Amino acid sequence: MSVRFDEVRAGQELPPLDVPVTAAIVVGGALASRDYTPVHHDRSAAQANGLPDVFMNILTTNGYVSRFVTDWAGPDAIIRGIKLKLGGPMLPGDTLKLRGSVTAAEDGVAEVQVTGDNAWGNHVTATLKVALP
Repeated sequence: MSVRFDEVRAGQELPPLDVPVTAAIVVGGALASRDYTPVHHDRSAAQANGLPDVFMNILTTNGYVSRFVTDWAGPDAIIRGIKLKLGGPMLPGDTLKLRGSVTAAEDGVAEVQVTGDNAWGNHVTATLKVALP
C-alpha cells in the first residue's frame, strides 16, 4: 500500500533500514551498473588505494537510498529528484544504517532527507523529491 500525500507531514520519520553489506553486494552493484573501476571489485586495487577491501560505488548507494524511500512511500510513489553526496566508504562486513524524515510536503510532493551511516561515520546524505498519490 502506498503512503498518500494527505497522510504526510514535515518531521515525520521513515522506518529505519539496516543493510548488512557483503562483498557480493559491493561487487554485484558495481558490475550491474557497469562500473568496472577496479577498487569496486578487486581487493588488491582497493588496498593499493589505501582501503582494506573493495568499496561500494555511488550507483549502488543511490539504489539503496531510493529503495529506502520507496519502501516507505509504496509502489504508487514516483521519485522526481534526488541529490546525493557521499561521505566515507562503505565496505563489506559493515552495515549501512539508513534513516530519514520528511522535511517538507507541498503540491503532492514530499521532500525526504536521508542519511546513511556506517562504522566510518556518514556514508551518504541525500534529499529526494517524491510524488505521492
